Amino acid sequence: MKMFYTVGEMAKKMQIAPSTLRYYDKEGLLPFVERSDGGIRMFKESDLEWLALIECLKKTGMSIKDIKSFVDLCVEGDASIDRRLELIKKQRQAVLGQIEQLKETIKVLDYKCWYYEEAQKAGTCAIHNDREGLKL
Repeated sequence: MKMFYTVGEMAKKMQIAPSTLRYYDKEGLLPFVERSDGGIRMFKESDLEWLALIECLKKTGMSIKDIKSFVDLCVEGDASIDRRLELIKKQRQAVLGQIEQLKETIKVLDYKCWYYEEAQKAGTCAIHNDREGLKL
């Protein structure tokens, strides 16, 4: 016997809001999800892998439109492997770019931590007057 999960149960398993799953369905990202005779979404354990991939792609900054394209390509089958690979490689490059930007951001934050730690020790930001014009 198959085990099915409601939207609420699957959302809880994934630690996301049920409205997120409903939105994904509305946007056509869940063509694999079965429905009861009454139209209720019935998630299977195997849907968890799909949903985890969708969440992963979303976290990379991939647009819902591009995620939909990816899902549609997956549904097409093996004929779309090349296009799927291209889409994933493109998103991987985008994530690598984000990582580089975050590395620069952390450098600024590290500097500001040092700046305020030194000011805190001295009890004033004035100790930095010779080094920096702004008192941020």
